[in-house]
Amino acid sequence: MTVRGVVFDVGNVLFTWDPRFLYERLIEDDRALDAFLRDVVTRDWHFQHDAGRPFAETSAELIAEYPQHAELIAAWSPRFNESVGPPVDGMIPLVEELDAAGVPLFAITNFSGEFWGPFRDTQPVFDRFRDVIVSGTERLVKPDAAIYQLALKRFGMPADALIFIDDSARNVAGAEAIGIRGHLFRDAATLRTELTALSLL
Repeated sequence: MTVRGVVFDVGNVLFTWDPRFLYERLIEDDRALDAFLRDVVTRDWHFQHDAGRPFAETSAELIAEYPQHAELIAAWSPRFNESVGPPVDGMIPLVEELDAAGVPLFAITNFSGEFWGPFRDTQPVFDRFRDVIVSGTERLVKPDAAIYQLALKRFGMPADALIFIDDSARNVAGAEAIGIRGHLFRDAATLRTELTALSLL
């Protein structure tokens, strides 16, 4: 079947994301910053939010382990949007072009359900999307097959009518395993070449 719809990841595909963006504003010493991100507010710790655990639970556990960093840990939730950087170069115009061409747009993102709403409200580009699957809300995460299967039901399109774009090879492989065409994201120009070849642009 011809590919007719495009499914995006969000972090580091549409928008840059890195915990350092927030904490470099709060920790002046580079070595202390590196240690804090390596040992305390780690990506594995944050992944619990993407999987659906509430920040109240994860932060209480982490503060009990690192009480000297209580204030910094507590900042993660109310200031989460500061961990999101600018859009990835060229990607918002690409989304706008696809939408203008009438291409159905969707997203599957590993993202905290708690944090998604406040972020989504700041980004009107998502008004162009027909649906967004948020892992923390669904309590399903990429690359588990269940999140892609849920997406197919919600999006109302067969797997072979979609292309899924993600910066994680594991997540792309997860989509491909159920028949969705995958694109391992590197940059907007490379993606544009593939979408053009598929006659989506």
